[in-house]
Amino acid sequence: MKPLHILFLLIIAIQNVADFTNGKMHHHSPKKHKHSRKLSPAPAPTPTYPPSIPSDPSYGPTQPDTDTNTTCIFDVTEFGACGDGSTDDTAAFRAAWKAACQVENAVVLAPSGLVFMITSTIFSGPCQPGLVFQIDGVVMPPDGPECWPEKDSHQQWLVFYRLDDMTLTGTGTIEGNGQKWWDLPCKPHKGPNGSTLPGPCDSPAVGLIRFFMSSNLVVTGLRIQNSPKFHMKFDGCEGVLIDKLSISSPKLSPNTDGIHIENTKAVGIYNSVIANGDDCISIGPGCSDVDIEAVTCGPSHGISIGSLGVHNSRACVSNIAVRNAFIRDSDNGLRIKTWQGGTGSVSNIFFENIQMENVRNCVLIDQYYCLTKECRNETSAVYLTDVTYKNIKGTYDVRSPPIHFACSDSIACTNITMSEVELLPHEGVLVDDPFCWNAYGVQETLTIPPIDCLLDGTPQTLAENSLYGC
Repeated sequence: MKPLHILFLLIIAIQNVADFTNGKMHHHSPKKHKHSRKLSPAPAPTPTYPPSIPSDPSYGPTQPDTDTNTTCIFDVTEFGACGDGSTDDTAAFRAAWKAACQVENAVVLAPSGLVFMITSTIFSGPCQPGLVFQIDGVVMPPDGPECWPEKDSHQQWLVFYRLDDMTLTGTGTIEGNGQKWWDLPCKPHKGPNGSTLPGPCDSPAVGLIRFFMSSNLVVTGLRIQNSPKFHMKFDGCEGVLIDKLSISSPKLSPNTDGIHIENTKAVGIYNSVIANGDDCISIGPGCSDVDIEAVTCGPSHGISIGSLGVHNSRACVSNIAVRNAFIRDSDNGLRIKTWQGGTGSVSNIFFENIQMENVRNCVLIDQYYCLTKECRNETSAVYLTDVTYKNIKGTYDVRSPPIHFACSDSIACTNITMSEVELLPHEGVLVDDPFCWNAYGVQETLTIPPIDCLLDGTPQTLAENSLYGC
């Protein structure tokens, strides 16, 4: 027998052994449910930049198995959903979720061509692994405060709670119907020419999508728009992959952060476009090992770490990387903001290959963040160290200096590194007065505009204090 034939047969034999080992030779179909049917849903897109989190080698949720013999589809229309945009379809979604939760690799399907209105709902686990919530149509909440059921929470709409190995995906749209919430008389607004309408107030404000105390999550492919408040929030989670999302709301819509994470670890955010009225991505306390790449922001308030340390609280944030991002027409670019009086630390922050276009406050550290003029300068602060800005280029809005490092009087920022930072005015005259206060660091290359206010070495007064360790 020819050597090539022997090699070919050997490859087939090895593949058969692998198939048998992986359980592909014998399928055991899950128990059928009354409202389930077998289909092959479109697989979730494969991320271009898969996250690499050294601290968690198991990171990366398994994509749903779309083999027709192993996947059950729970179509919400078969549970009674009308999809006419006005009928309350909440009960049908809850029933489909409850049934799918019991089956491995199940899919809750909101099919295309329909508009589903559902009220505030918690989709809770634990569920069988591989659960997919697939939105191919439009899903939306009631239209504004007057239509919101009195018994429902005004603080959240869709909540995914205590889940592991779950995917939210689809080709459809999650519509927030935020306009009537933004127009509440006491809601703080940004008006024309920098003016601000009255606020804040105690009126209800809805966050659109929240993942809480969950792990190994994938969110991909969807369009999320016009949230009354935050578009998407992750709290107390670990192992999150966000890929190919489109998030949008008007430039002046108040407090409409795109993606907010807090107390969450091992996060990858990739290949997404975010335009909104607040932070494009905001990173709160308790976050670590966050990788952001190939994200376009704007208009927005840029990518923010913070605010941290409010009400003298302790905040720990570490190992944050932002690469290959584009920020345009934004009030801020790359911002770290902390309150006076906090404790903890922000460390190992890396910004690389960021393109700016018409951005105010392109590079900003603000350790005097405050919402009123009554805040005091306190002796305690969140400690900032090991912050790198590399290849940050583009244009800035001359109404604000492009580089601003305002560090605490008592706790200096240390080990700030500037390399290949070149920022020119979008219109008007070059502003060549970057601001530094109690900020220590180095310039590896000449910066445009020139920055000579960074202090050399390390401060002698920086004490070893457990308040600032994490």
